[in-house]
Amino acid sequence: MATALTRKDFVSDQEVRWCPGCGDYAILAQVQKQMPEFGIPPEKVVFFSGIGCSSRFPYYMNTYGFHTIHGRAPAFATGLKISRPELDVWIVTGDGDGLSIGGNHMIHVLRRNVDLKILLFNNRIYGLTKGQYSPTSEMGKITKSTPAGSVDFPFNPITVALGTHATFVARSVDVEQRHLGETLKRAHEHRGGSFIEILQNCNIFNDGAFNDISDKGIKAEHQLILEHGKPLVFGRNRDKGIRMNGMRPEVVTLGNGVTEADLVVHDETNASLAFMLGHFEHPMPTPLGVFYRTERPSYDAAMNKQLTDAVAKQGKGDIQKLLERGDTWTVH
Repeated sequence: MATALTRKDFVSDQEVRWCPGCGDYAILAQVQKQMPEFGIPPEKVVFFSGIGCSSRFPYYMNTYGFHTIHGRAPAFATGLKISRPELDVWIVTGDGDGLSIGGNHMIHVLRRNVDLKILLFNNRIYGLTKGQYSPTSEMGKITKSTPAGSVDFPFNPITVALGTHATFVARSVDVEQRHLGETLKRAHEHRGGSFIEILQNCNIFNDGAFNDISDKGIKAEHQLILEHGKPLVFGRNRDKGIRMNGMRPEVVTLGNGVTEADLVVHDETNASLAFMLGHFEHPMPTPLGVFYRTERPSYDAAMNKQLTDAVAKQGKGDIQKLLERGDTWTVH
């Protein structure tokens, strides 16, 4: 009988080196905790990363790993998943690596629905290069590269993923360990491209960017936990909710004739609802959980079926015959 896997099986012998207090520690701990639950041995798991603080991740997992070049992790991961579809393949990236230099790779890997688990750490700053504004930094952000304030309009990772027709889109927070763990499980269960935006605090260059949803004293008033089939309720006393006022969502207080029956019910299969929730900004609460999921054939499965069908029809290929096919010549 095989020995049950534990967290220790997925912890490498490398010293974890992020800034003290970095949110990456919490994410790493939760990923290592969840991996045994998936029942896949470390030698069947592969982590890819690009460049950035989050990209140290493969060193700290006792699995196979590739620390690739800036923004190109999706291309490397796609190649492996197609050639070795039995492997469990993950991508760890950041808001800069995944949405700036790697933006084109990100949208196409999601569009293709390659069976990969993509974790995008969003701290709204470039941390590794010491505090420049990133594609998700808010307008007016004062940084070393924007001393007068950023004039760039930021990307919204959730709506970017939804716009590519990704088949699984979710959001969690580094410090919400239970929620993050459940979201990782849901992503792993999904067959196809899974995208999780993880709001992550950079306590050195952008400390407190997500205080409203991470501070214990106020987070209940600002987090909207998405649960399939349940009304959109939030608040410390569960006394607030989201209701439609014509075509626009609004926050209402329960009571005085307003009940949960008046609220929007979350449906993970409703793309229009997912887009609406993805566009929530202050003073609306921040949605956390699975925005959208659907089933669609994965790119890797479809490509491997083509290869299988071709072999069945034409026989196994011969590289030498291919090279000698058609006009050939000898150079003396």
